[in-house]
Amino acid sequence: MNAASGDPSEAAFGIAGVLGKACVEPQFMREPRQRGRAPRGEDFRQTMPTELDQDIQRFTAAVTAPGQMFETTPVARRGVEMPAFKNAPPSLAHYLAHFCNEKKDETFLVDGDLRLTFGQVYGAAACVAHGLATRHGVKKGDRVGIAARNSANWMIAYMGTIMAGGCATLLNGWWTGEELAYGVQLCECSLVLADDQRAARFEGQDVDAKIVIFDHGVPSEGLAPIWAEGDTATKMLGQIGQDDLATILYTSGSTGHPKGAYSDHLGVVSGVLNYVAQSAMILGLLTEKGEAPTVQQCALVAVPLFHVTGEIPLFLQSFATGRKLVLMPKWDAGEALRLIAEEKITYFVGVPLMSYEMATHPDKDKYDLSHCKSFAAGGAPRPPEHVTRIKEAFPEAFPLLGYGLTETNAVGCGNLNENYMAKPGSTGMPSKPLVDLAILDDDGNALSAGQVGEVSIRSVCNFLGYWKNEEATKAAFTDNAYFRTGDLGYLDEDEYLFIVDRKKDIIIRGGENIACIEVEEAIYAHEAIAECSVFGIPDDRLGEVPAAVYYLHEGESLSTEELQDFLREHIAAFKVPSVMWRANEKLPRLGTQKVDKRAVKAAYAGEHPSA
Repeated sequence: MNAASGDPSEAAFGIAGVLGKACVEPQFMREPRQRGRAPRGEDFRQTMPTELDQDIQRFTAAVTAPGQMFETTPVARRGVEMPAFKNAPPSLAHYLAHFCNEKKDETFLVDGDLRLTFGQVYGAAACVAHGLATRHGVKKGDRVGIAARNSANWMIAYMGTIMAGGCATLLNGWWTGEELAYGVQLCECSLVLADDQRAARFEGQDVDAKIVIFDHGVPSEGLAPIWAEGDTATKMLGQIGQDDLATILYTSGSTGHPKGAYSDHLGVVSGVLNYVAQSAMILGLLTEKGEAPTVQQCALVAVPLFHVTGEIPLFLQSFATGRKLVLMPKWDAGEALRLIAEEKITYFVGVPLMSYEMATHPDKDKYDLSHCKSFAAGGAPRPPEHVTRIKEAFPEAFPLLGYGLTETNAVGCGNLNENYMAKPGSTGMPSKPLVDLAILDDDGNALSAGQVGEVSIRSVCNFLGYWKNEEATKAAFTDNAYFRTGDLGYLDEDEYLFIVDRKKDIIIRGGENIACIEVEEAIYAHEAIAECSVFGIPDDRLGEVPAAVYYLHEGESLSTEELQDFLREHIAAFKVPSVMWRANEKLPRLGTQKVDKRAVKAAYAGEHPSA
């Protein structure tokens, strides 16, 4: 269906027949050319562009040519024309309906003992859609919060919300009750679907939304409070379009409280299909080489679905690629290795520490992991030395790295296979065919290769804005529609992106963004605190963890353990500083009388062995 005109036609969904069961993972390639000894990074340091780069360029041109499945057409966003997929479905609801029908008999979700086909999952979601509309009054555009751990029923609740015309509002399942209430009130949710654990956190909180508790397990039982048989999903296909509100995801930046990043159907569908397009390109290359896979692809779901990585490239892309998803409710490297072997997982994605933990796990050699060809990472930097370690641990596979943000609906850059081995410090090249990436100075001017500036992304996939925060929305975009990521980086002579620093005052702990100011505000809420400063310090496992220095009012007494206990009542556990120092004198200040965070970090972080 045409992204510009909404013209429906069966031919528009030609990608289903082209991809079928043989579709491979996005941004990832074939098995390594060399077998035997695991190649070290220096063995791959080759002249760029590589054969792989040239192949990707060739297949990008092929699949986006006029009349082809990923042909693009210009659309206007923020007053600027940019490419969109001509044959894209007009909404996420149409996308789900088509591909679930196309692959209805294939296994889709494995959640413990529960195994569901695409058809069964869609049937359950249709019942949820009808139940939301008829039992709970959900109308087009209504924000429906989802607060639960990963499960098949989380996915079905998401689908049902979309199919009822609602806006899937993905609440962070790790938040405290205060944080959950803030997210619900900020985005004006009329209804919240929560599992028992998250629902309990709402007790005593002031929220206007109706809280409906659902359970995990068999969909018809666990989702019974929002279940009804009927035709709402079918009727809504005639009412939902590309400009309607689709999703809200929450993002933590330097300004404290999380912001609700909202997207329309055009943005979300475009983000999903940009990944699918990359799969089609790589399938073409594999077919050309006689190496196309013949088994159903399968991925392990070990990242939270309320994050954009879990939502778009992992969950939503799987409908078009016919990929089976195997869920694990809680991360455990040993259990992940068991599932990879048992379910014949072909693709793994997680924050960098996850693949590294598997690579170094003492039980690794007990399992047949040969089916898994890709160990992808995103959400945080991956130390270059980990790239080689992962390649040595899994010689039949490759480590991969992706770069995208909540605000870009996960699209950005990707570095893969031998190219990643050659440039392990890079997040790769802009993802074709939709991403336009530039390095800009503070005035919005493009910088040349090698110059450090703010990484900025322009595409039809970008979010529309921050809910009820026009000031932040305006600040996030340049006049010519580039989203300012807050990351500092440069493009090398081969157009590979290197991230070197962050403009935003945030900490990335194992893929979770933590706003320093939010943690500082939580610390200041304790009546004994006079001054504090929060910053990140290096951590071998998580990449970075929050640390804090605090100074007390005269006559007060407060241990670090007591302060940490206080913070756990108000902010999520992952935000609580794991390292704290109590200062014996006032903290150093700048000329503006603000606390000099650089001076504080220099004075205290040097005492920590990892800093």
